[in-house]
Amino acid sequence: VQLMESGGGSVQAGGSVRLSCEFSGIPLKLNGMRWYRQAPGKKREMVAAITTGGTSDYADFVEGRFTVSRDNARNMVYLQMNDLKFEDAAVYYCATVYHCGWIWGQGTQVTVSG
Repeated sequence: VQLMESGGGSVQAGGSVRLSCEFSGIPLKLNGMRWYRQAPGKKREMVAAITTGGTSDYADFVEGRFTVSRDNARNMVYLQMNDLKFEDAAVYYCATVYHCGWIWGQGTQVTVSG
């Protein structure tokens, strides 16, 4: 199983960006997926999760600004982020559990400017 994120970049505060996570190795439909982020000097934290059935869950700090989705046919998971704040700047990772261990992508950087 391999994960590869894309879509990060520099965004102005209040702007939007969509992150993508390409999933390969086994059919995506078999796995729940999560998005995490890690800012410099801070611990990695969960941002959003989506189950195999499409049920989503979000960290409190999301406050309705982000949407996680999945396209099993394309083996893709997305994180739409709107109304970005300075504190959203971080490296974003997608992750899943496989064979009792976590699999992580390499991460994609999101920078928020004023």
